[in-house]
Amino acid sequence: MGWGEVYAAAVGPDAMAAVIRDVFARHMEGENPEDVELMFRRAYSSGFTQRPDPTVMGAFSGLEIACWDMVGKDRDRPVHALIGGLVNRRIRAYTYLYPTRPHHGLPQFWADPDQAAEAALDTVARGYTAVKFDPAGPYTIRSGHMPSMCDIGKSVAFCRAIREAVGDRADLLFGTHGQFSTGGALRMGAAIEPFSPLWYEEPVPPDDMGSLAQVARALRIPLATGERLTTKREFAMALAAGATILQPALGRAGGIWEGRKIATLAEAANAQVAPHLYAGPVEWAANLHLCAAIPNCLMAETIETPFHDALIKGAIRVEEGFVRPPEGPGLGIEVDEDLARAHPFTGDGLHLQMQEAEVDYRGEAIFEGGAPREP
Repeated sequence: MGWGEVYAAAVGPDAMAAVIRDVFARHMEGENPEDVELMFRRAYSSGFTQRPDPTVMGAFSGLEIACWDMVGKDRDRPVHALIGGLVNRRIRAYTYLYPTRPHHGLPQFWADPDQAAEAALDTVARGYTAVKFDPAGPYTIRSGHMPSMCDIGKSVAFCRAIREAVGDRADLLFGTHGQFSTGGALRMGAAIEPFSPLWYEEPVPPDDMGSLAQVARALRIPLATGERLTTKREFAMALAAGATILQPALGRAGGIWEGRKIATLAEAANAQVAPHLYAGPVEWAANLHLCAAIPNCLMAETIETPFHDALIKGAIRVEEGFVRPPEGPGLGIEVDEDLARAHPFTGDGLHLQMQEAEVDYRGEAIFEGGAPREP
């Protein structure tokens, strides 16, 4: 048996479960789990498409990860040994800034640069050398917008406070979620550039490669993108547009083998890879095996929660800001099925919900840092 994790879902949970079963039945059932290239080509071509489809490829991605877990267990070898071997014995980790002190209250934490600076200090004290934050909300169903002066000012205040707090002990990762128009992305980028962020993430809508190219040409901040892209096709376009840091989420991008191809494209373009993680520990394990086997890994995202830790029985831990790739067979994790079954997802949400409200230029828009608001 192998474990995988799906990150992409543009349909409800019940419908997505049906998509996963359909992709398996149509393209993978009865096949040798070694034949991931054949199964990828089938799924990629299904419905006479041969183009990136986030929901179908997301379903395939989780199943493909499970194939590698099975093959590794059969060979008694870790996945990274099967996709090129060990290049990186420890992998630099980064994390979002989350509340760390008793007076850090939600949702105001997401809009308070002083609290963010305190959290950055606490995070660096744990060994992290890169911290991510995204104070420039909101993100909406509308096309890219011009940030308000309040959002620009708040973003500058965050960058200044965090840089003053951590000095040169940590890199600043400025996150956005594709919410800006081209002009808006340029204004925001120019405002934060003096604080030397390591990256400016997804400043324009993810499918607008022309705008990405305009921003890349105008700014000196490295551009990162990829959490909403799927397959090497879209990542190749991002590289051509000027992205220098690719962020594939392996539960969406096509799986481990497609992730390996994306990393090779990046290597040829002198770009780096920093796998995205807003899923669970199975995708985390897959990301780490990819990072272990490629020469152009920059760092890997991590989300440390007690539930995720318990779910894989402590198999992966961040130690002094770095993670060692699992060495056990396959993904190198053991999933606590009883714990998983005891906590089924019963909601109907689709990942992070995008707002329908129009941008309000009169007040403060709070983006909650990738985390749900506490009840």
